[in-house]
Amino acid sequence: MNAFILLEIYVFVLACFAGFQLISKVPPTLHTPLMSGSNAISGITILGAMYVAKVSAEAPFGASTIFGMLACALAMINVVGGFAVTERMMRMFKKKD
Repeated sequence: MNAFILLEIYVFVLACFAGFQLISKVPPTLHTPLMSGSNAISGITILGAMYVAKVSAEAPFGASTIFGMLACALAMINVVGGFAVTERMMRMFKKKD
């Protein structure tokens, strides 16, 4: 059991490092299209989190409900923040009157 947890931590740390390296290399001109794709993926995450968070008759308020609600809240924050950043970047490209 301990080896499995260590393996999961190792994979998590590697994924964080690889993600940071990948995102830091993205030029600003590609940021807006990538944010749109990220928002679409987060929308799918919200649907999955709502499915996991559903309350069943057997377990009215179990661990899956708590984790599903947490995942739904975090995905919603990601979607709203992504749209806000995308809107702000799109305003930078509008012509000023």
